[in-house]
Amino acid sequence: MKLFNTLWGLLLAMLLTTNGWAANDAPLRIGVVGLTHTHVHWLLGREQLKDIEIVGIVEKNRDLARRYTQQYGLSMDIVYDSMTEMLDRTKPDAVTAFGSIHEHLAVVQTAAPRGIHVMVEKPLAVSLAHAQKMKALADKHRIKLMVNYETTWYPTLYQANDLLRAGQIGDVRKVVVHDGHKGPKKLGVNQEFLDWLGDPVQNGGGALTDFGCYGANLMTFLMQGQRPTSVTAVLQNFQKQDYPKVDDEATIILTYPQAQAIVQASWNWPVARKDLEIYGVQGQLMADDRHQLRTRLSETAPEKTLTLPERTYPDNDPFAYFKALIDGRITPGKYDPSSIDNNMIVMEILDAAARSARQGKTIQLKP
Repeated sequence: MKLFNTLWGLLLAMLLTTNGWAANDAPLRIGVVGLTHTHVHWLLGREQLKDIEIVGIVEKNRDLARRYTQQYGLSMDIVYDSMTEMLDRTKPDAVTAFGSIHEHLAVVQTAAPRGIHVMVEKPLAVSLAHAQKMKALADKHRIKLMVNYETTWYPTLYQANDLLRAGQIGDVRKVVVHDGHKGPKKLGVNQEFLDWLGDPVQNGGGALTDFGCYGANLMTFLMQGQRPTSVTAVLQNFQKQDYPKVDDEATIILTYPQAQAIVQASWNWPVARKDLEIYGVQGQLMADDRHQLRTRLSETAPEKTLTLPERTYPDNDPFAYFKALIDGRITPGKYDPSSIDNNMIVMEILDAAARSARQGKTIQLKP
């Protein structure tokens, strides 16, 4: 993991020298709330880039905090037991939430009244009710509330969207999204992460929450914020010994007036995948992974494979993007993947999907 983050940091450092960040720019002063979500390595492993300064960490698990501070050369002096103490002493510009999904609401409740911006890992919240409270606080106190998904930084997503917007495959009729792996326990995630991933309160669900949010997020982006008219979901649990309280297999069908999406989320696949298929009335786009996009623009056109480079700074990295968002150097689209408007629709979809599975019927969404 440390080697991965070091190499990733070096790559980003090269991008920074040519793509818009100067060393004399003031770094964004960030407080890290929680260390149990292992995506925190993406932040801890990039501080050498100097556009972000970690001024405080909130983590009650001192053993976990000690392991990570030692790994990344940080001082335990910046580790606090409570968010209030950390905010009062370090006065960060923003905080990033790397605890359980249930804790996202408390982070916003504490940071927003102080005018401190917040970034959370996907999904936005454990429930639609939590999400509504978070958005209300962000609006009231005029802070940025950003949601981070791995796929937000995939060049293939934006190339596919550009081709779609340009009419290269005609109007969308079907989208199929695959996101999953063999399950967090088999994947070998650390115990602190595993402790809440399988908890329906702390995580809000299992594979539905963990991976179903990706497809809802991507479809909302591709549909430019259009809400589905209905949501149908089937949840199953094949690994009861590992996840006795939550689903590990989820399939969601979203219908729109002129399109349909199938979101497949799994903790049961032998090979991890995050890919996207977009079918239009005349052609199709296949985003196989972060860099490879296959296009076939008509029935008679040959399939072409594009290998795309990384996006340029700050659009290639969540923390660089968060800084640019706060600094006002970018103007995102209303339904861009990390936007609050997109993610409120995501939460509406996940809420309807959970109800559909419980009730065994399709949920019709009100216009």
